[in-house]
Amino acid sequence: MVDYREIIRLKSMRPHLSNTLVASSVGSSRNTVAEVWKRVQERNLSWPIPEGLTNRDLERILYPERAQGEGRMMPDYEHVYNELAKPGVTLTLLWSEYCAKCEAAGAIPYQHTQFNEKYHAYAASKKATLRISRKPGEIMEVDWAGGTLAITDNVTGEPLMAYVFVACLPCSMYSYAEATPNMKIASWLQAHMNAYNYFGGVARILTPDNAKVAVIKNTRTETVLNRSYQEMAKHYGAAVIPARPVSPKDKASVEGTVGVLSTWIIASLRNEKFFSFRELNEAIRMKLDEFNGRPFQKRKGCRRSAFEEEEKSFLMPLPPTPYETAVWSSETVQPDYLVTVGGCRYSVPYEYIGRKVDIRATEKCVEVFYHNQRVASHVRVTHAREPVYVPEHMPEARRRYRNHNKESFLQWAEDVGPVTRTVVSAFLHAHKMPQQGYKGCASMMKLADRFTPGRVEAACAKALSYTPNPSLKNVTTILQNGQDKVKTATVPTTTGNHGLTRRAAGRKGGEPA
Repeated sequence: MVDYREIIRLKSMRPHLSNTLVASSVGSSRNTVAEVWKRVQERNLSWPIPEGLTNRDLERILYPERAQGEGRMMPDYEHVYNELAKPGVTLTLLWSEYCAKCEAAGAIPYQHTQFNEKYHAYAASKKATLRISRKPGEIMEVDWAGGTLAITDNVTGEPLMAYVFVACLPCSMYSYAEATPNMKIASWLQAHMNAYNYFGGVARILTPDNAKVAVIKNTRTETVLNRSYQEMAKHYGAAVIPARPVSPKDKASVEGTVGVLSTWIIASLRNEKFFSFRELNEAIRMKLDEFNGRPFQKRKGCRRSAFEEEEKSFLMPLPPTPYETAVWSSETVQPDYLVTVGGCRYSVPYEYIGRKVDIRATEKCVEVFYHNQRVASHVRVTHAREPVYVPEHMPEARRRYRNHNKESFLQWAEDVGPVTRTVVSAFLHAHKMPQQGYKGCASMMKLADRFTPGRVEAACAKALSYTPNPSLKNVTTILQNGQDKVKTATVPTTTGNHGLTRRAAGRKGGEPA
């Protein structure tokens, strides 16, 4: 009989070998080797071939027409392999269809056990999978469960969605589950911290899937992690190694755990009503303890005993201080030099207008970074209708304008001189509201910068000599024309009851009219 296994091994392990050399090694003709290798490639078989597939089985797979007269009909495992990928199709269903086909053809079918064994051997030859041995304390796999639970609102009675986070230690299969109100980054990070506290230690590697809360980009050449997630892992001393895209086998333990917990927790609590996440998570914890205490089917002990005996001592210790949840985001600084976090606005130095900055927000503070350098820090507020400004972040002119008030204007005028204070006070009291006079007072300060405070004081004195209620225009005109530099003429005094009389020049021709 042709040694199909040896032909496949030699052609797979040493592709450079010619068909003639392989034929001389296995004792077959060159054409037989070429034909066998062609059929192997057509059926996508690969080395190693499981021991369960003998040369007789391989002949029936490669040459199904030769098996028609042997009494037993060889199943079309290529058809079985493709059909199993369809929803709801199982091996039991396909075996029953195979039996019906054999009965119609008058052939003897394989029994269910043989059918399954040969199919598994065939499937293994189609795509070889390396069984990975997990080291204790090395990996923690995390994921969201596919199903959801509900919480009833106390006021409206409407159901609120609750999403279930699952973490698993692959070595012992010890698991953790928790319900969260959403699948956003804050809930994701908090669930990780709760899982570490539940396990009492930290695994060295953290393996999530490629959700945006964990991974921004994951290609063959580059992996970009969510900055908040990477910061949390760094705090606990863990390295994040995400699963390859569309490769659930990279985190097969948590994938399997999710399936079991969906039945053990989600399905078992489907008919119960909960009015808070605390109640729901207490119920989940009870079910979780039962799940971790269930005996294994194929080995001694349970998940809890395996964890305590084999894995717990290998976990890294928890850090002395818990991680403070921080959410990172990016934003371009607007012309009002503000950034928005949680509906509230915070200032940054005006020099960064138009620049893209990174924002780190925790429950207590908001920090703004530019090129990894912190440029602003604020105490976080929950509700603020007005922006949170730091005076140092403003331009000089805006800072001065923001500090304007009645007391500051009067104090400035007092520093210039008593006459200026009288004029500024007149500006403030000339309107119904003092704020209406702020513009005039600010203009007076600009005049002092332009013409010096001494000249402003003299101009105010000149204006008061004309009117008890001078205007800004009066003072400005005096300064521009230099009238503040001219001394005021002395008014002649009179005696007796006589007032001022006309001079002779006031008479026509120098004589009295």
